[in-house]
Amino acid sequence: MLPDLPLIHWLTLDGLVTLLAVLVYVINSHVIRQRRHPTAAVAWMLFILLLPYLALPAFLLFGSRKLPRPPSPAEPERAGTGGADAWGVETLMALGQPAPAPYHDLTVHEDGRQAGDALLAALDGARVSIDLCTYLLGRDELGEAVVDRLCRKARAGVRVRLLLDGMGSLLAGRPKLRRLVDAGGELTLFVPPLHSPHKGRTNLRNHRKLLIADAGLASGRLWCGGRNLAAEYFEGTPGTPPWRDLSFDLRGPLIGQASALFERDWCFASGRPPAAPWPPPERPAPPLPLDGAQLVASGPDQADDTIYALLVTAAYRARRRIALATPYFVPEAALLMALCLAARRGVVVDLLLPAHSNHRLSDLARGRPLRALAAAGGRIWLAPGMLHAKLAVVDDALALAGSANLDSRSLFLNYELMLAFHQGADVRRFAAWFEREKTTASPYVATPPSLLRDAGEGLLQLLGFQL
Repeated sequence: MLPDLPLIHWLTLDGLVTLLAVLVYVINSHVIRQRRHPTAAVAWMLFILLLPYLALPAFLLFGSRKLPRPPSPAEPERAGTGGADAWGVETLMALGQPAPAPYHDLTVHEDGRQAGDALLAALDGARVSIDLCTYLLGRDELGEAVVDRLCRKARAGVRVRLLLDGMGSLLAGRPKLRRLVDAGGELTLFVPPLHSPHKGRTNLRNHRKLLIADAGLASGRLWCGGRNLAAEYFEGTPGTPPWRDLSFDLRGPLIGQASALFERDWCFASGRPPAAPWPPPERPAPPLPLDGAQLVASGPDQADDTIYALLVTAAYRARRRIALATPYFVPEAALLMALCLAARRGVVVDLLLPAHSNHRLSDLARGRPLRALAAAGGRIWLAPGMLHAKLAVVDDALALAGSANLDSRSLFLNYELMLAFHQGADVRRFAAWFEREKTTASPYVATPPSLLRDAGEGLLQLLGFQL
């Protein structure tokens, strides 16, 4: 029962709580230097002013999008690379990403079977170390095969580290990993939502997916892409076809960038200070090389929204073709406008996504941006079944493949990882993968929404960060 206090006392208490919530918001934004989209800032302020008792704890739990970063040492001025197709490298370097590094033996997996064979072969061939990061680890045949190999390698003296997202572990039904620890392997959960050591960070997810076998050795291998480690991403389950996805593996010095990023994520998740800065400080003298690839990290650990910024830049720099594959298409307004303008000026903009994804709310929310892109002249293709691949190909200048979806959660909240390939021959290999997938898709036909659907789409736009 509430105490019998005069109304003026309750009004004063409400005012004090509101003032406290506003101060927390302002101080947090100033000290951590959060750069929020104007609509997000307005939404938080309205929430605080209208419902301060709910808004204050919600902001303390979910309000921080970027982690505080120490000031970076001054870097020498970098000259441009020169050349019409150098914009991708220059943009990523300007966003604080590492310089292009050499790689070789790139294999773009044709299907889930080849991807699974490559994954298990990399685990079987490891002699010194295995570093594995994934969002989901299934309690199924594929997940058990992975854990079996991790245990076997740990017992053989290989250093085995598994970094599993905290929320992903719950969604996958809490995989049984005690045997990995008993075998001598190391396990860390990234921001477990029920007992996170990082207060105010419970809304952060590590969506990066990579396997590094024998980092630092000439025989080392990097396996990467959009596949979680569960059966539906590879060969499916009895009676259920596999999802269509994109992954790849490679060798070469580029693996060092992946290893440094994994080390940083591992230290953050386990509560230890990082042993080395990200990105690695070595910078080549100009002109910068265009014959390698770059690791592109995005998330709260980066000063900028790197993947988003690169995609917007790519839409404005494209001259002939943009090909995009994503399971979810709920882009922020500036990215959607850039894609629409590219289509209007004659660039062929192809968007491939599933006719029906595993996210019904996302399928509803994508209606408005799909109609806008179609009206601008973009070509939209609906794949049968579930397509989970994440790919952007721009002319012959850039192929961007990895874990990031074209939605606000991936581009602004999640820890994501993409690889930027600049060699024309390999860019065309990813473009060929896109064309093969597109052959089974049907063209999207825009239709005016009903009043109820239009209202629902508008409401879901406000939840873009959660879709």
